[in-house]
Amino acid sequence: MRKLLTFSQHFGLFPSKNKSRRSSNWLALFLLTLCLTALGNRAQAQTAETAPDQLKNLLAQIDAAANKHAIQAVMQFYSQNFTNSDGLTRQTIEQALIQLWQRYPQLKYQTQLQSWKSEGNALIAQTVTSITGNQSANSRNIVFNSIIQSQQRIEGEKIVQQNILSERSQLSVGAKPPTVEVKLPIQVKTGQPYNFDAIVQQPLGDDYLLGAAIEEPVQANKYLKPTPVELELLQAGGLFKVGQAPAKPQSVWVSGVLVGADGMTMVTQRLQVVGGNPTEASAPPLK
Repeated sequence: MRKLLTFSQHFGLFPSKNKSRRSSNWLALFLLTLCLTALGNRAQAQTAETAPDQLKNLLAQIDAAANKHAIQAVMQFYSQNFTNSDGLTRQTIEQALIQLWQRYPQLKYQTQLQSWKSEGNALIAQTVTSITGNQSANSRNIVFNSIIQSQQRIEGEKIVQQNILSERSQLSVGAKPPTVEVKLPIQVKTGQPYNFDAIVQQPLGDDYLLGAAIEEPVQANKYLKPTPVELELLQAGGLFKVGQAPAKPQSVWVSGVLVGADGMTMVTQRLQVVGGNPTEASAPPLK
C-alpha cells in the first residue's frame, strides 16, 4: 500500500504557514475499514431482538476475530464467491486488511444488529459497525473513528454479498487537530448540485489553516491506490464547496482534509447518487 500521507508520514511534519504540499490522501485508511461490513436488499425486516442466535453468534464471532486482527479467522466468514458492490473480491479484502492492520494495530470493531429477515436459505442483516483506534507514532497521537451502516447477505454462515448503505470516518493526527463539523447529504439526485461544508469549530486566531476537498467515485482500485491531493491555504475557517453529482447513479467518496499548526483532521463520507428522488437522511454521527 502506498504511503497514506506523504507530508505527515512521520506524523511530525506539518506545512509552514505560507506553503501547501502535495500528499497521498488518507482515504486508504477509511476505505479499507469497510471490509468487515456487508449487504443485502432493502426490504421489510424484523427487529434485532427477534434475530436467531445463529445470526447473533456469527456477528459476535466476526467482531472477535477482527479485534484480534486474525486474518484467517476473519476470512473464514467470507464465501469463495463473495461479491461486493464496490468491486472488491475476497482476495482484495484479505490483502487490504493485512496491510491496514500492520499499519494500524490498535483498531477495534463493534457491530450492532439493527434488523434482519429470512430470504430463502439466506439471512439478511442490517448492521451498524463502529471502528475505533488510538495510537501514537513519532510522538504524534493518532485517533480514528468510523460509523458504517450496512446490510449483509449470509448463506451457510458465510457472507456472500456486500453493499454499504452509509459511512462516515474521521482521522485525527497531532496534539491539537482541528475539531470539524461536516455537512453533507447521504443521497443526491443525478446531476444535482450539493453543498459540502467542513467547518472548524475552534477559533483560529493568527494560526494558519490548510485544506482540500476531494470527490471521487467509489472503486475497488482506490482501496490500495489512494488519490493524491493538493492542500491550499484557506482564507476561512473550513471548507465550503459546491459539488455536482455525476450524471449516472453511483456512489462517491467526499472527503475534507484540514491541517492546522498542531494537527490534522480528515473526514470522509459516502454520497449515494440516485436516479430518483433522494431520501431525507443524514449520516450517523461520530461518537
